[in-house]
Amino acid sequence: MKRWCVSAFLIVGVILGSVVVMPGYAQEVAGDGVALSESGVSFPAAMDLAVKGVYGVLGALSVGTLALILYFFVVLRKQQIVPEPFRSELMAKIQAGALDDVRRLCSFKRGPLTAVVLTALDHMKSIPDADPMLMRDVVEAEGARQSESIQGQTQYLMDIAAVAPMIGLLGTVFGMMIAFNAVSDQIAVVRPTALVAGVNKAMLTTAFGLVVGIPAMMFYAYFRRCSSKLVSLLESASAGIFMALLSRRSAK
Repeated sequence: MKRWCVSAFLIVGVILGSVVVMPGYAQEVAGDGVALSESGVSFPAAMDLAVKGVYGVLGALSVGTLALILYFFVVLRKQQIVPEPFRSELMAKIQAGALDDVRRLCSFKRGPLTAVVLTALDHMKSIPDADPMLMRDVVEAEGARQSESIQGQTQYLMDIAAVAPMIGLLGTVFGMMIAFNAVSDQIAVVRPTALVAGVNKAMLTTAFGLVVGIPAMMFYAYFRRCSSKLVSLLESASAGIFMALLSRRSAK
């Protein structure tokens, strides 16, 4: 997931960099009165390209938002984080003293709960007479790491919700520059069609940014609540298994 984010941010940075630099370069050339070649880009064309680039970035963010929403609907479920039949089976095997079966069972079903259990088993194996307080600290540290993994991934939706409207606003700036350029070309002759076209592009990019950002914010709030409930269930299940392991060790 981290590699995917780094790649995405690099791609977005390249697109935005080209979008920002190209219009300024075209305007500078046109302002100096230098004639553009047939392969050159005029200022209005450069601005149109910049607006299209904004649409492309927002389109990519919308696809990423939809993919994240579907992904979270799949992974942020009780059956994925703290499956009740699996937890009951773990408790039964711990109470029976079959710790090897517990380890084997955890190796077959990976997840946040099994990571906490395996951490506790590894600590008991490496330090058989370990202080219960130290063991609890180790288990809580692993539980905190798993909790951060569950809750932290929803932050991607929040990032999109914050960035998408800003990118839409960038497109609005480009659209307004198109509109002003249409007016400034011939001050004595106002061209309403060109002016309206530029304002229309400006408003549409803002709307598109909000269309991407608002659902991302709403689903972020929903999945944040879901992840908080799942973290509470994970903490409760981990505490129960921890107490069962301590009781079993004391009974020996």
